[in-house]
Amino acid sequence: MTLEQKIGQFFFPAVFINDNEENIQATEALIKKYNIGGLTFFHSRASAATNYESKKKIEFNDDSYLRLKELIVRYQKCASTPLLMSIDAEWGLAMRVEKTPQYPYAITLGVLPEEQKGLVYEVGKQIALDLKSAGIHYNLAPLADINNNPNNPVIGYRSFGEDKNKVANFALEYLRGMNDTGVLGCLKHFPGHGNTNVDSHLGLPILEENLEQLLGNELHPFIKGIENNVDSIMIGHLAVPALNEGKDTSATLSKNIIQTLLREQLGYDGLVISDALNMHSVSKLYNIKGQLEWEAFNAGNDVLCFAENVPEGIQAILENASAKRIDESFNRIWKCKEKVGLFQPENNNTELNFEKAAVLNAEIAKYSITKMIDTVDFETIQKANQEQKVAQLSLYKNVANDFSKTIHSSLQSPQFAIESIVNFDILAFEKELESFDYLIISLFVPKAKPLNKFEIDAIIFELLEKLLATKKCIVYVFGNPYVLPLIPNLNKASRLIQAYQDFSEFQIVAANQFLFNYECSGKLPVLIDIQ
Repeated sequence: MTLEQKIGQFFFPAVFINDNEENIQATEALIKKYNIGGLTFFHSRASAATNYESKKKIEFNDDSYLRLKELIVRYQKCASTPLLMSIDAEWGLAMRVEKTPQYPYAITLGVLPEEQKGLVYEVGKQIALDLKSAGIHYNLAPLADINNNPNNPVIGYRSFGEDKNKVANFALEYLRGMNDTGVLGCLKHFPGHGNTNVDSHLGLPILEENLEQLLGNELHPFIKGIENNVDSIMIGHLAVPALNEGKDTSATLSKNIIQTLLREQLGYDGLVISDALNMHSVSKLYNIKGQLEWEAFNAGNDVLCFAENVPEGIQAILENASAKRIDESFNRIWKCKEKVGLFQPENNNTELNFEKAAVLNAEIAKYSITKMIDTVDFETIQKANQEQKVAQLSLYKNVANDFSKTIHSSLQSPQFAIESIVNFDILAFEKELESFDYLIISLFVPKAKPLNKFEIDAIIFELLEKLLATKKCIVYVFGNPYVLPLIPNLNKASRLIQAYQDFSEFQIVAANQFLFNYECSGKLPVLIDIQ
């Protein structure tokens, strides 16, 4: 290859599964003309995180998975050098593609006891099989971020927790599961995005720690990854002034962080990939097209993810980089392509396996649900139920959910549900519940991200506050545990069980825990202060 063709291999522009034909043809032209190294798939332009403020409506497409497979075949046919297809699928293809298996968030996996870490391996393995079935060989996951800041707007549920050893161990299990299936993994976001309170999609987070503090905590999972030959490390868009001569420069653009710290001090010689270069923490820094790509490459990145200026970026690197530096990055990419067999005949017989995903999710649910408060037993509830003093209340799902149905099949108690607060009369509803002493409350948290209090309405918080103060409430929470401190009077619950996911399997396991008083082996992976 010419130097220009080698440089093309560094570029992994974003492509969107639900793009129109004009956009698809533009990508094909890019592949043919510039010998790009790979593509990074997203659902649609409206779903890109940097479009939050534009409020573009995401249109769902039940055929997204088939469309993804077809696009990969089509794009590979255009390429003179096989493309390394990548996607960010932290909790499975379902993160980007409808009607595909979804696995638990990292925070749920982080609840598992250490002796059940084999389940994390199985999650990595199943995600890898799903990716391979579509023609993808590179998952931009898992996170090695230690979530030690409860106000983090973007990491939170995507991290295995706040224990550095558990984060490291579980990230390695996840990676091992993928590697054993022939899919590349990626530890992110170096040097650690956990202790931040800014979303790097929209602004630049700043870490105030010095090197000694980072080595003692944030960097630990990355060091363990390096010791275990992790395929790639993604650099986060976050500034660490203590490592960068006091400057608020994004790590993605910092030689001190990539070259000096990661390469020289920590001894990493694997593939380094930038976080998406369209993210606003870096995308608006330079007026000249191609300069951002050059600065990211010059800082030490081998792969330029979500590069938006391919022709200009190639030209800028060609004009400024040495042949030696170009070859170093090229060889790392080539090695990864060889590892996943891109230069061998494709032998892919895998298919999506929803049944295996369901069995795995049920097993994870069994070991992850967490008992936080318990001052009531089932016999007492049964007796109260015979006196018609027990009711069920579902929040943000109707009574047809699996948790309510499973309990109702045994208790036959009256059921209530609030799916929406449109035309909701809180006083009339409270009156309906007046005659009941016990309430079995299932809260299905609307969103995983903490923005706007997880999208829980103020009137629901008000209702819970009153019920917890006046009734014996048995509360099961299906969602991000960081919601717990937001619920007033939650410490007055007669029972509080944290169930993490709203998957059917988690609902059924939680309902059976209620009916048979099973022990709970899950332990919160983060510190939570219940009010």
